[in-house]
Amino acid sequence: MHDQPVAAQPVRLDLWLWAARFFRTRALAKQAVETGKVEVGGQRAKPARAVRMGDALRIERSGEVFEVEVRGLSDSRGPAPVAQALYAESDASRARREAARELARAERTGYRAPETRPDKRARRLIRALGDIDAS
Repeated sequence: MHDQPVAAQPVRLDLWLWAARFFRTRALAKQAVETGKVEVGGQRAKPARAVRMGDALRIERSGEVFEVEVRGLSDSRGPAPVAQALYAESDASRARREAARELARAERTGYRAPETRPDKRARRLIRALGDIDAS
């Protein structure tokens, strides 16, 4: 496809995010950049901004924050190991994401879904609670 080295050509930010597999589609990558979920060098960027080697990106995706450094440029989406070679995540970023994931897991352990459907008495109590909120 490309005869010249991939790093020689500038790559759009939204295209790089898609190629590095941070977002499933290019449209989602573009939307994330436009809504300020992606920062380049600590500043908001536009989807068409050129990504360069060594750029520091801060990417927020579904509650997780990635702080990565661009190590490679690509405008085509490939297998996951190739995509992971395009960036290097900082150790601090990885540790923060793991800590947040553990906290979320710990918060979920206290909740237990009911084993059966509510009976007639329980449904009346639930309805009564709903009526209190309405007034």
